Amino acid sequence: MAMGVEQVVATPEALALIERLKALHGDLMFHQSGGCCDGSAPMCYALGEFLVGGSDRLLGRIGGMPFYISESQYEYWCHTQLIIDVVPGRGGMFSLEGPHGLRFLTRSRLYEDSEWEALVAEGRAGR
Repeated sequence: MAMGVEQVVATPEALALIERLKALHGDLMFHQSGGCCDGSAPMCYALGEFLVGGSDRLLGRIGGMPFYISESQYEYWCHTQLIIDVVPGRGGMFSLEGPHGLRFLTRSRLYEDSEWEALVAEGRAGR
């Protein structure tokens, strides 16, 4: 996937936690949750532990690990770059970071006009 504008990025703290989790669990994958139980937390799984469906899209990679989002969530977030961060607290009950007293958190920022136009031109945004 050609990446002019990153649709998902991670803070240094998130990247450090990804490395810790990778050392324990091997390759990972992320899915931007939209469920009621875990709010809109990015969920972290061992690669292959979450079955990606036809309505999930690969948004990008963080720490080299794939990051998916459902089409319905993408419609809600499509005008923003997702910024994955880490904060103290309990994560989603199925997310691998939970036992570490930390949780992944999604922050976001609106794309600038030039970034949005680049995403549209690359066929990664717009309708």
